[in-house]
Amino acid sequence: MPHFLRSVLAISAVVTTLAACVPMAMFANGSGSGYSGLKADWGTYVASREVNALCLSPQLRFLIWEFEGHFGKKVVMQSGYRDNHHNAAAGGADNSYHTKCMAADFYIPGVDKSRLIEFAMRTSAVGGLGCYPGRSFIHVDVRDRPRGYNRPVTFSGC
Repeated sequence: MPHFLRSVLAISAVVTTLAACVPMAMFANGSGSGYSGLKADWGTYVASREVNALCLSPQLRFLIWEFEGHFGKKVVMQSGYRDNHHNAAAGGADNSYHTKCMAADFYIPGVDKSRLIEFAMRTSAVGGLGCYPGRSFIHVDVRDRPRGYNRPVTFSGC
């Protein structure tokens, strides 16, 4: 095989591999009335200035990107990392995954909560799912699923 052809094939392989690694969330839309007045914190829209989107485990960040890529829109976090004091004030569990940078409560403007729940139920990276009746957001965390579970651990109305 000529050297030139090998180089072209090598470059094509690298481009194809890199393209496969680019998260579809890169193309998620964060515009429209549902995002009006919201600020971004470390690349994630947050519902208020009390929401900490800095401390998200890589596994949780990739999970959020899965949601954004699937729905083509950016998530809006209601709650991210919480220190123990903030967690207690929010009524969080003593061993909350929010205190470990492994949980987020979020919604996506214009996407019905039932569609978020449906997607979460079939997404293998979701370890825990909370649905909170009467609230617009869902909780997802990246805990390890118990052995034999083929769906997330569910609580709070799921």
